[in-house]
Amino acid sequence: MILYLLGIIIFLYILHIALNYNERARLIRKIPGPRDDFIVGNGWTVIRTPVEIMKMGKELCNIFNGIFRVWIWPMGAVFIYNPEDIEIIMSSMKYGEKSLIYKILKPWLRDGLLVSNGAKWQERRKILTPAFHFNILKQFCDIIEENSYRFLDSLKETAGKPIDIVPVLSEFTLNSICETAMGTQLSEMNTAKSYKTAIYDIGTIFYKRFVRMYLYPDFIFNLSPMGRLQNKYLKVVHGFTENVIQQRREYIERHGLNINEDYDDDSYVYKKKKKTAMLDLLLSAEKEGHIDRIGVQEEVDTFMFEGHDTTASGLTYCFMLLANHKEIQDKIFEELKDIFGDSDRPIKMEDLPKMKYLECCIKESLRLYPPVHFISRNINEETVLSNYTVPAGTFCHIIILHLHLREDLFKNAQKFDPDRFLPENSVGRHPYSYIPFSAGPRNCIGQKFAMMEMKIAVANVMRKFELSPVTRPCDITFTADLVLRNDGPVLVNFIKRDK
Repeated sequence: MILYLLGIIIFLYILHIALNYNERARLIRKIPGPRDDFIVGNGWTVIRTPVEIMKMGKELCNIFNGIFRVWIWPMGAVFIYNPEDIEIIMSSMKYGEKSLIYKILKPWLRDGLLVSNGAKWQERRKILTPAFHFNILKQFCDIIEENSYRFLDSLKETAGKPIDIVPVLSEFTLNSICETAMGTQLSEMNTAKSYKTAIYDIGTIFYKRFVRMYLYPDFIFNLSPMGRLQNKYLKVVHGFTENVIQQRREYIERHGLNINEDYDDDSYVYKKKKKTAMLDLLLSAEKEGHIDRIGVQEEVDTFMFEGHDTTASGLTYCFMLLANHKEIQDKIFEELKDIFGDSDRPIKMEDLPKMKYLECCIKESLRLYPPVHFISRNINEETVLSNYTVPAGTFCHIIILHLHLREDLFKNAQKFDPDRFLPENSVGRHPYSYIPFSAGPRNCIGQKFAMMEMKIAVANVMRKFELSPVTRPCDITFTADLVLRNDGPVLVNFIKRDK
């Protein structure tokens, strides 16, 4: 019996050495990180609830200085949150390949722009870039402005009472992406609520699978209860986007495509005829043989999610912060009064560049609460980060949330201070110290669209309402998800302004 137990102990020790002291493990474990457990490395460390994992991330970022690691055989990951390392990873396509964790999103987004790599990503980016040309955004400005009136109407119904702004903002941004990029009236569809709920549910499953490496293999995950639940949610999400595409196809059959395009090796070149939807570019590319039907849906799924959920998150925290800072609200209102006087006229594209202080407020809210709070890349060749050698095949997680909260980059980093984004206060700031829309070649293709939508929404609300605080920054408790979410409602009181 003693020999039997001794044999087990020796076997486990040999296994521990083999798993945690091989060449890759030695290199990764030289990087500071949480305490390793016998055999499993950091396996037990990362299995936390969504709220706990966000708290742990904050604690680790406070303990270490810009970089730490996690090792769970056979996978290692480095977490970076300093601008110098981030520039190495993001400034070129050398490390442009998304890491393996994005494979978890493949059943949903397949090979859309967020997930794809290499030549396929470059081809899709080339097709979609013209959809965000200035002339197209100018058309979208009018649509978003009209859509914002429905948003204002919903606020008027509850004026003077605290409301959870998450669902109303989600409805506004989903309407906006449908009516602009997809050219479809959401009011004609009765599955929007189910779609938004399914997006939240998929995000929860993504997190749970992310921290459980044994669920990474598809054949194991698909047999699990979570895998069956995901299939249920995907039917809702894909059914919704299929309906969007079909409506646009039927519109084009009746009215024709809204663009003229010629395709060459470099780009789509088009002439404006009517209002141009991003979906039209995809359908035109499909007609020319540059993308297939599945490819069209991949990009629609990607942009429907990224175009509404991230912007809704950004607006949620922006309104919460403004509600807690009346003096900043007043400065925005004065700026808007200088632009519009006492007129109720609609916002035009030429008004947006004049909203300089409002833009600073939005940028500052995106610093404190970046909707896309982390990005993950694959280290495809040995590299050096913070003087540590990182072996090929390591995941590199870029923690945008805690990059933005570094005191050495932003003095009084926890304070909401829009003045830090005034031109004179931005001189000398490291270009990779502030990346709410990612950075480098794989930056967010829709960032100008998102900023335009946020400016219109905030400006129109400020013209009609004063905001009073209910939820305060100290009440926010992050929960791990694809976008930055609070664990609970975010409440704001909208009070009608006197004429």
